[in-house]
Amino acid sequence: MKFRTERDVLLEALSTASRAASPRTTVGTGSPSIQLAVHGNRLEIIGSDPDLVIEARILVQGDSDGIALLPSRLVVDIVRAFEPGAVSFDGTEDEIRITSGRAEFVVRVATGAEITRLSSPMSDAVTLPSARFAESLRQVIRAALTDDSRAPQLTGVLMVATAEGLRLVATDSYRLAFSDLPGVSALEEGLGVLIPARALSEIQRLTTSNDEKSEATLIFRHSELDAVFEVGETKLTTRLLKGPFPDYQRLLPPSYPSALVTSREDLAAAVRRVRLMVRDTKDAMTPVRVAFSTDGAELTVLTAESGRAAERVDGRFIGEDLTVGFNPSYLLEGIDAIRADDVVIEVIDSTKPATLRGDGETDYRYLLMPVRLP
Repeated sequence: MKFRTERDVLLEALSTASRAASPRTTVGTGSPSIQLAVHGNRLEIIGSDPDLVIEARILVQGDSDGIALLPSRLVVDIVRAFEPGAVSFDGTEDEIRITSGRAEFVVRVATGAEITRLSSPMSDAVTLPSARFAESLRQVIRAALTDDSRAPQLTGVLMVATAEGLRLVATDSYRLAFSDLPGVSALEEGLGVLIPARALSEIQRLTTSNDEKSEATLIFRHSELDAVFEVGETKLTTRLLKGPFPDYQRLLPPSYPSALVTSREDLAAAVRRVRLMVRDTKDAMTPVRVAFSTDGAELTVLTAESGRAAERVDGRFIGEDLTVGFNPSYLLEGIDAIRADDVVIEVIDSTKPATLRGDGETDYRYLLMPVRLP
């Protein structure tokens, strides 16, 4: 293997592929590995674990073809440490010499492992609007469960076809978020696929990393087992999740008797400030009390260890005065997901889910379970 390319281009491709290199798939070095394959003037970099494969392709000045399996973190760190400019890889089946300027590294080729190859979905390719899809992912992924030991299916995002288009849904059982993409046809109506949030986080990053990629074509295909996304010269293949996803539509209240309309920025800033009182681990689940009244809401956090914080936020409230407790971090994430200048918090009582949405917006909802107050 022998090739030469620019450091910045190579580093981006290495970093992208390495995000799929999992500690679950190590080689003799004990480190996750990535595969580099040179064919002519084309370099393919592959990172994988049993559930996710990321392939990044770039053009290089190739001198000889070859394939090498290298420790992913080490190679990324080496290339990142170089100054911008030309980087050369030159080696044999046993070791690869990486040089740039006066710096030289010799890295042993990993042995005893193989890169995972997932099946290639056979469905027709569908082009998705990359910017809109990425924004929906930004809004929804935050509600997915991050620990797969409790309920693996909740670590995914449900992509489901509706009569109007495509809907993305995620929940960790404490909150639920869904975003609609009207007019986007990616699946047959009524059909849904459950895609790991980890994989979709990479798609969000790939489609928003710079202005050029935000307009890049996003291709989607799937089978009963896997899904494939292609963004420019990067291909991501992920296994689909199995298991029952909650009947989220049953959780949506048909109406709310009370609602607060207030500035999104003011509300988010107030939550951030009062949340500062939650510092000790023992106070981690301390709720923020939101007391709704005619001219707005008062936010209060009271902890046994640290003390008390309170702040009033102006707004328009319709309904009877009431106080509801929320997890402050979950509340803040719901507020931050909204695009509109004003946020609407719809509530029924202190025991039923509240809904956050943008004022005048209908394509995004964030349901949040209340916290019981002492």
